[in-house]
Amino acid sequence: MTTPRPLADLSADEARRIVLRAQGFIGAPDRRSGVRGILRHLGAIQLDTISVLARSHELVPYARLGAVGRRTVEDAYWQDTHSFEYWSHAACILPIEEWPHFAFRRRAYRNRPQWNHDLPDGVYDQVIKQLRSEGPLTATELGGAKKTNDWWDWSGSKVAVERALMYGEVVCVERRGWKRIYDLAERAVPGDLLHDELDDTECLRRLVGLAGRSLGVGTRADIADYHRLKGEQVDAVIAESGLVPVSVEGWGKPAWADPAALETPPRGRHRTTLLSPFDSLIWERARTERIFGFTHRLEAYVPKQKRIHGYFAMPVLAGGRLVGRVDPAREGRTLVAKQVTLDGPKAVPAVAQALAEAATWVDCTDARVERVDTPELREPLAQELARLLG
Repeated sequence: MTTPRPLADLSADEARRIVLRAQGFIGAPDRRSGVRGILRHLGAIQLDTISVLARSHELVPYARLGAVGRRTVEDAYWQDTHSFEYWSHAACILPIEEWPHFAFRRRAYRNRPQWNHDLPDGVYDQVIKQLRSEGPLTATELGGAKKTNDWWDWSGSKVAVERALMYGEVVCVERRGWKRIYDLAERAVPGDLLHDELDDTECLRRLVGLAGRSLGVGTRADIADYHRLKGEQVDAVIAESGLVPVSVEGWGKPAWADPAALETPPRGRHRTTLLSPFDSLIWERARTERIFGFTHRLEAYVPKQKRIHGYFAMPVLAGGRLVGRVDPAREGRTLVAKQVTLDGPKAVPAVAQALAEAATWVDCTDARVERVDTPELREPLAQELARLLG
């Protein structure tokens, strides 16, 4: 692919601020649109099983809106079929308006020659028949999720309904106690969206454009990663995506930006908050290092003795910078900062503020700081946190 001439030259700081605004961290959030506005703005919110303060799909709107009620978050996602769950960056909640854009992926799954699980004869049709007559249903209600207690040892009905979800014949319409609730797409998806009429090229063009707008500015790899596209898929459509070529100081690679993001400089109040490691601002490590000079790795799946920052270390965003990280836990109504990393003494007030707001959000009335990478800052942090929780 021939790289087009950049239409703008951005400093590293300008690019960082464009990214923060695109991701909803600069300026007052539109509270009238609330969680649904955040979902439409980001285009994808990643799901994950880990729950420390809350699950990641709850932490993402919290990081932008503040202490929005957790029931409010769930209702915003699932009521009135406002969203659906599908494979995007990973398993993600997606705005229902994006259903047509994933026709290319549904077709690819339908044409897939091999699967990890065998599908017993007749089970697929039986699951569809049961959903049509009884749905919405969980996998357990469809006949059981697993054959044994092994995590990956799915029952025939579970294999069938997950296959149907990938094909687009079935939709996850809600998560209840972390269980998927399945229903037929023909019943759950609005009629004007329930089609696979877009060809692969048009699906990709729209997803690349949406990813660029959600990122603000990004390299080819950044844009591809947002919905887990291939680099060559991005190359094939980026010229028609509506994004414009730019150069960014220090990035070393061509980049593309949302033209609307270049029209006015980002202004407004910065959020100070804890970030889920699965937040789209930081979910790609190389991009996070390039933009913020901050190396972050989720250590939940690292053996305990090899962890550096903790099981679910959450980066702290303040003033448009990543100024530290906290590995949190809850003990009753006490928020515990098990391990804290600070970017110097100036980070203490911001980290205390982020912890205090998070504690209030999850109904904690007290907080305790255990380990700090700079031991002499432990007491100032603890004192500031106690003052804020007052």
